[in-house]
Amino acid sequence: MTDDQRFLRVAGARLVDGSGTPVRLRGVGLGGWLNMENFITGYPANETLMRRTVRQVLGEERYHRFFDRLLTVFFDEADAAFLASLGLNCVRIPLNYRHFEDDRAPLEIIEEGFAHLDRVIDLCARHGIYTVLDLHAAPGCQNHHWHSDNPTHLPAFWEHRHFQDRLVNLWRVMAGRYADNPWVAGHNLLNEPADPTGEIIGPFYARLVQAVREVDPRHVIFLDGNTYSTRFDMFGDPWENTVYTCHDYALAGFVYGGPYPGYTEGVWVDRDQLERKFLERSEYQRRTGTPIWVGEFGPVYTGDPERDEQRYQILRDQLDIYDAHEAGWSLWTYKDVGLQGLVHIAPDSAYARRFGDFMAKKARLGADHWGSTDEGIRHVVDPLHAFMDEQFPDYDPYPFGRRKYTEDLVRHILFSQPLTVEYAELFRGLDDGELDALADSFSFAACVRREPLARILAERCRPQEAGSSGALRAG
Repeated sequence: MTDDQRFLRVAGARLVDGSGTPVRLRGVGLGGWLNMENFITGYPANETLMRRTVRQVLGEERYHRFFDRLLTVFFDEADAAFLASLGLNCVRIPLNYRHFEDDRAPLEIIEEGFAHLDRVIDLCARHGIYTVLDLHAAPGCQNHHWHSDNPTHLPAFWEHRHFQDRLVNLWRVMAGRYADNPWVAGHNLLNEPADPTGEIIGPFYARLVQAVREVDPRHVIFLDGNTYSTRFDMFGDPWENTVYTCHDYALAGFVYGGPYPGYTEGVWVDRDQLERKFLERSEYQRRTGTPIWVGEFGPVYTGDPERDEQRYQILRDQLDIYDAHEAGWSLWTYKDVGLQGLVHIAPDSAYARRFGDFMAKKARLGADHWGSTDEGIRHVVDPLHAFMDEQFPDYDPYPFGRRKYTEDLVRHILFSQPLTVEYAELFRGLDDGELDALADSFSFAACVRREPLARILAERCRPQEAGSSGALRAG
């Protein structure tokens, strides 16, 4: 197959390659890599604050030594080979803009920032795996939470044209750089946007898409809906060669999720409920006859075999639903410290030994949104929730209401940010060999596979007879 034939494009409700063969992208998200997240690698608060405190402890040279090694081992040849062995054909790569631009020098591109991205795109290509470039953290922060590297609870991106201009400029550079690369499946322009007004996102998307098309008219564009990729009411008729991506996390699959089937937060969650929610989130795609791609989904695991079997059943049921609708998908996430990843660090690794007690404290304090509950601090937060309910009964802030708003401010900012100092202090006094061992804990050879999850994915995605690209046929 020639390079031209490997390029993907939208043809009705499917993606196809240059020969017209349907390709259903099924893979994983590479969370925690070029956009780090607290629950994935065990630190508190947001990435920039964490990096700043670690740099203060290690100093500039050793700070760069550690993080460069971590990025190198986190995804290498063995990781790409493993994903290909399961039959997966896509890696969605979340990106933090700070690798490519410095806030102290806006609009000036950091060429060195592309080194690891180029390496992984090439690694995946050698194993017949497409990549989707996903801008996960934008200047000013496009949503309210840690995964956009937001140190506050406000998405300033939507309030300042300056931030929007910088993102347009970055995408012009990035799209131009990969315009001729057939193994880049497309550009996911902005992860989980949350425009509180709902009035800015539509015109901004139109501007951003036009800018990308001017330098790269060929690649597929992936657009997340508003309110964390769940609402698509800002779109009219679909744009050419565009996929509108939904995210589809199951309520019972969250860290606080109840039994499955069973009640979570007063909602009965079973297979029928999963399908109703998927149909709601994919309504625009089905109505417009455009491809369905679930950019993120996947349950959190607990370590309890009985509960985790229920989580695997959630996953099986979701994959059944996606198969019935010929939907592509990208499982969240590939590698972490043990909460959700397809592979995770070993319990006896240098990283787990060094940070295990700290991560247990972080969980006890409920100091990250995705990986912990308020169980250990209810004596603190329950009175505050009651006070908010009493004093501000009509306050219903976007995007998730009063209780989530209070938790964001208290657990995920007030409690979490001081913990960055404790995390950074655990690096103090380590020699270069010890720093290398911490990073190497995330290498594929040192990690543990989540075998039940690997089996489920392999059963769904065993390599079928395909062209030389290794792409999977739809269905």
